[in-house]
Amino acid sequence: MSLHTFFRLFTHIQMMPVLESGEETLVGGQAVIEGVMMRSPHSYCVAVRNPEGRMVTEAQPLARMSEQYPIFKYPVVRGVGTLYQAMKLGLKALRFSANVSVASGGDKAPSSEISNWAITLNLIFSLGFFIFLYKFVPLYVVTRLEKAWPMLEGRIAFNAADGLIRIAIFLAFLYFVSRMKDIRRVFEYHGAEHKVVFNFESGMPVSVVNAQKFSTFHPRCGTSFLLVVMIVSMIVYTLIPFDGFVAKFVSRVALLPVVAGVSYELIRFAARRRGSILATLTAPGLWLQRITTKRPSDDQAEVAIRALAGAMELEKAQGGELVIA
Repeated sequence: MSLHTFFRLFTHIQMMPVLESGEETLVGGQAVIEGVMMRSPHSYCVAVRNPEGRMVTEAQPLARMSEQYPIFKYPVVRGVGTLYQAMKLGLKALRFSANVSVASGGDKAPSSEISNWAITLNLIFSLGFFIFLYKFVPLYVVTRLEKAWPMLEGRIAFNAADGLIRIAIFLAFLYFVSRMKDIRRVFEYHGAEHKVVFNFESGMPVSVVNAQKFSTFHPRCGTSFLLVVMIVSMIVYTLIPFDGFVAKFVSRVALLPVVAGVSYELIRFAARRRGSILATLTAPGLWLQRITTKRPSDDQAEVAIRALAGAMELEKAQGGELVIA
């Protein structure tokens, strides 16, 4: 795998939480390299345009985590399970799209593939980068600032400053990658995914013309989820009675599943009750989608529709019942 391909995959893996949307009982999806992955409760389909402009697809059954493991039916825990599955599936879809982007010919899966070790190495590097950038750096900066500004010694002030720095880093990183040509293309496919999901949920026939009528801003977008995670983390970390740097850092990493599970429940509630007070938590994420989603071309909307059709065809073949909540 070339350095360019490695960096391309690394950037996309970092953006996966932003690009992923939906949950196990809803139609949702994720933008990938020159394409879209769509999933229904028991199936998924990835549709990607290859370098020649032809559409390449891959569709497979997808068992829900709550059906495989009953423990994931319960609040908070179900969020951890669903998010784990979403990230695992997202990585698989991203790998498929990357393989298509470096191959050519045909309308089926590419014959040459990026090796498992290359994907694993990229994933490990990406996870380490995430922990360093969003856990270590904010904590280290605030710990240093605390010595100069005694006002930060209180647990509330310390974690508020830590959270604000984390959000600032996220916004800066988001702005930086949005300037990249490859990522802008992905943001256009992200917008296509949102439009097609909205089109489907509206009950109108799913078509390019109808999909283009809808907004690119969706409340279940990963952009909204990440911002909620950052706000929830400030509250959770304030409740942890650790003072040492190492203890704080370890607890922040260890509590990632708890923070993600609680945030998932809030987003889930807000998506179902858009007029509630908690729904305002998703508002900043909707604003940020002005960066993470772009208006797609008709060709890009067509790809998202093909991905949805593939997932729904397989869902129907399995006798699955789609639940819109």
